[in-house]
Amino acid sequence: MSASRPVAIVTGASSGIGAATAERLARDGFTVYAAARRIERMQGLEASGINVVALDVTDDPASTAFVERVLAERGRIDALVNNAGYGAYGAFEEIPLDEARRQLDVNLFALARLTQLVLPSMRERRSGTIVNISSIGGRITTPLGSWYHASKFAVEGLSDALRIEVAPFGIRVVVIEPGAIETEWGGIARASALETSGTGPYRPLVESATAFLEASDRPGRASPPSVVADAIARAVAAKHPRTRYAVGSQARLAVGARRLLPDRVFDRVISRVFLGGMRPPR
Repeated sequence: MSASRPVAIVTGASSGIGAATAERLARDGFTVYAAARRIERMQGLEASGINVVALDVTDDPASTAFVERVLAERGRIDALVNNAGYGAYGAFEEIPLDEARRQLDVNLFALARLTQLVLPSMRERRSGTIVNISSIGGRITTPLGSWYHASKFAVEGLSDALRIEVAPFGIRVVVIEPGAIETEWGGIARASALETSGTGPYRPLVESATAFLEASDRPGRASPPSVVADAIARAVAAKHPRTRYAVGSQARLAVGARRLLPDRVFDRVISRVFLGGMRPPR
């Protein structure tokens, strides 16, 4: 057991933001435990000395055993980066509630449970940082993303309340709000929207929205995952980190516009940008 090196847990580390964050924190001197369902996709992380763990974050006994293992091996957890999550898109009317529950389970409840599991040791040491990966989708909304936005808005509210609760114990809570990032997220969102609502009354909206999402993923439009990893590293290292970091392509612009514009005006902007002003047939 090494008491000198800080320890970080990063979930959803098989690709994208999670993988980039695990690598960045390891370079910064952390002992990193990178967790994801697809352990075969973390061979590169393992080769660089990062501890890789197969974990479904919605499996409560597995999450409990994982945290217990880290504490048994290292004696401390200095940072938890709750990155695991996904976006399933589709018309609200047509999304099965089972899929809605799964999205909330992964994006919200699994994050909450892992946070509960690490808090006792952080509280005992009176030190630690919880980093919750939200999205600009936790501050703004777009059509077809109702349940994704519901999960991310909930992460924002949970984080705000938790930040106040644990501050007396020396624990910091930080929210990261990525914009357009070069990850698998956009492809998953497009595929789910087409599968759920690609036919029927919402088809014109889906076709326009998926075209916008595809264009956002083109080279030069989205930011690399490293910009998010850098923000996480800064937050973890800071004595007094900001409560929120909006990072990546269009993130600050989108969040700023939502703060300044009235609801109806913002709705029209999103309709023009995301759907090309298209409306479903009457």
